[in-house]
Amino acid sequence: MSGIAARTRTPPTDALRDIQAPVMERLELVVREMHAIVTSDLAIIEQVSAHLLQMRGKMFRPTLTLLASAAGGTPEPRAVRVAAVIELMHLATLVHDDSVDHSVLRRGLPTVNSLFSHQVSVIMGDFLYTRAHTALVDVGDLEFLRILTGVANELTIGEMRQLASLDGMEFSEEDYFALIRSKTASLISAACETGALCGAKGYREPLRRYGELLGMAFQIADDILDYTADSAVTGKPSGLDLREHKVTLPLIAARGHLSHSERARVEELFAEEQPDDALIADVIGIVADAGGIEHARRQGERIAQEAEDALAPIPDGKVRSALTDAIFYVMDRRS
Repeated sequence: MSGIAARTRTPPTDALRDIQAPVMERLELVVREMHAIVTSDLAIIEQVSAHLLQMRGKMFRPTLTLLASAAGGTPEPRAVRVAAVIELMHLATLVHDDSVDHSVLRRGLPTVNSLFSHQVSVIMGDFLYTRAHTALVDVGDLEFLRILTGVANELTIGEMRQLASLDGMEFSEEDYFALIRSKTASLISAACETGALCGAKGYREPLRRYGELLGMAFQIADDILDYTADSAVTGKPSGLDLREHKVTLPLIAARGHLSHSERARVEELFAEEQPDDALIADVIGIVADAGGIEHARRQGERIAQEAEDALAPIPDGKVRSALTDAIFYVMDRRS
């Protein structure tokens, strides 16, 4: 774990630029491919698609797909389409999640459900999924479909796991890891595995495993950010998970160390339909003082180290270096 925990940090923006450098030209082709896949002659779809592609984010998952495809030294052209499909599936999950959560902001921009309607949001998420899988059919390899339809199923199961957890104070660490494996790690793992099938088949399993562990570390880091980051940085309200009564690793780790009065304050938050800023701030402070954030950070570093270890079979060079840097980028994100 010392390699992850002790590394000198590079500013996140510069770090991502360095990670993407080996595949930057192909990444630009991915963006064009995404536009082509979602093109429609229906005005409202074009309007929503334009908004979504504007808020597509950092293209982290397709970057991983392209890097994985180059791990064997001979990336195949079809990796561009597969990477576009991966990112469209990711966008679909965000659209659905924002609708389910009634979120109004995503990356500092209005969500589809707030800008249009919840009905449009749900249908648009479905549209992105179907167009992505239609594009995948054109790749002509059932193995890609097998992997990514499996991911679509995992994403659905993950969302249902979250909705079914009625008593947040009983949500366990085991429940949490099962949830993030489905909701986050499954797609990042698939991004790496499908990339490997586009030029680096001999490294399919280590890249799949790397992606799964990276996805777990990614979500833990994201959940820590919800407790520590300013909304001006993240582009969404701070403490959003607590506002939506979502229990993540920092709170799970803190629960066993709370006094009676502190636990009562946390339970008060979950009893309030719309907890106010003061209550959110109090619970964040309680969790931090109980060591929940630090415990989550240590767990994230442990899993991140396992991700780095999974890269051992990958040949030394720019690709392996970029995949390793992706781990540190994930662990040191600010948004």
